[in-house]
Amino acid sequence: MRAVTIPRFGGAEVLEYTEAEEPVPGPGQVAIDVTHAGVNYAEILFRQGAVDVPLPYVPGIEAAGRIRALGDGVSGLRVGQPVTALTMTMGGGYGAVAVTDAHLVAPLPDDADRALMAAVPSNSTTAWLVLGEVARLRKGERVLVHAAAGGAGSQLGQVARLLGAGQVVGTVGSPDKIEAATAFGYDKVVLRDDLPGAVAGLTDGRGFDVAVDPVGGAARRASLDALAQGGRLVAMGNASGADDVPFSANELWFSGKGVLGFNLGALSGERPEAVSAVLRQAVGAVLDGELRVDVGQVLPLRDATEAHRRLESGRTTGKLVLAMEQE
Repeated sequence: MRAVTIPRFGGAEVLEYTEAEEPVPGPGQVAIDVTHAGVNYAEILFRQGAVDVPLPYVPGIEAAGRIRALGDGVSGLRVGQPVTALTMTMGGGYGAVAVTDAHLVAPLPDDADRALMAAVPSNSTTAWLVLGEVARLRKGERVLVHAAAGGAGSQLGQVARLLGAGQVVGTVGSPDKIEAATAFGYDKVVLRDDLPGAVAGLTDGRGFDVAVDPVGGAARRASLDALAQGGRLVAMGNASGADDVPFSANELWFSGKGVLGFNLGALSGERPEAVSAVLRQAVGAVLDGELRVDVGQVLPLRDATEAHRRLESGRTTGKLVLAMEQE
């Protein structure tokens, strides 16, 4: 099959558009004929070698298409059915065929926009899990989200609203992203570097109840400092590539604050059944128009290198999607 592979770790230029072995579903798994795949920062980490994957490796943590084959024991799905899926436990979204756990597959209507639906599984599911299950967001609470104009940030702001947040504030890295982020349910969007001096004014001196940080580095420390007593910081990425930010257990004790972690890949690998219902909820919300997903650009699969360069530049808004080419 045609696929984009990581033959060795390195920059975006190492990605190869080539032939790869077609995967076959095992028990409890589903094979998908991929038409579109979302592009995510996680795939950059795979390419850089920050995550230990066997080489050559076909990346791609989410994809949409039609079911090609069902493994033994799979029920409730059928061959030929349009679906979107998390393909993060085995990789493969950047290939013509991807295999994943049946729990991580969500059926779609025949007329669903598959470029759009390929952009849903990772970020939209993450937003619901982070805010609803990890942070345990309560109605009326104040929420802070970093990288508000990005794929995950665009979903976190909206889901916070759907869950009843009283205030939702986002940060972005550059002024040109403020307008785009504001359209995703945020009451206020500020520059990330300006956050420390803006917290008191934004929250009437109280601080935020929940902060979600996919950026890391200075944003991680600023997030903890911005929390109210009883506030929860959820660390869910390190897009800045900065060194780890240590926290003192005694500091958390005295301040009454909490730091939590979320890793969708780890959860999907160990407990896919815990992800299944939330994935389908996210897909349903997008199909019903409750949750908006913006696809910023669709590139052919052979241009995966360019897609990675654009994502790493930090200048993209919305979601990048790769389209499988018909040959």
